[in-house]
Amino acid sequence: MAHKIGAIGDKDSVLPFKLFDFDTRTTKDKQIIRQQIDEMAKNEYGIIYITEEFAQLVPDTIKRYEEKMIPAIVLIPNHEGTLGIGKSMIQGQVERAVGQNIL
Repeated sequence: MAHKIGAIGDKDSVLPFKLFDFDTRTTKDKQIIRQQIDEMAKNEYGIIYITEEFAQLVPDTIKRYEEKMIPAIVLIPNHEGTLGIGKSMIQGQVERAVGQNIL
């Protein structure tokens, strides 16, 4: 079964995802971001890309899905650059899986 892919973030950062027919969301309200992530998870989205800036607004929601296989929540930089949060998160996940930091 094919899973859908979503992207959450500011308009300039997620607009390119529309070219690939991803579901994009751009509201910066914390409560709405939480609802959008939960809705996407409930509707079997396989991957949810979220900008680091928006992820900082809802760390508890990101943490809740961190251990789940689906959806995979991937933090991406916004159009202005990275905050380093996404890279740090991936390093931690790889370290847990492999037993050491190989990145």
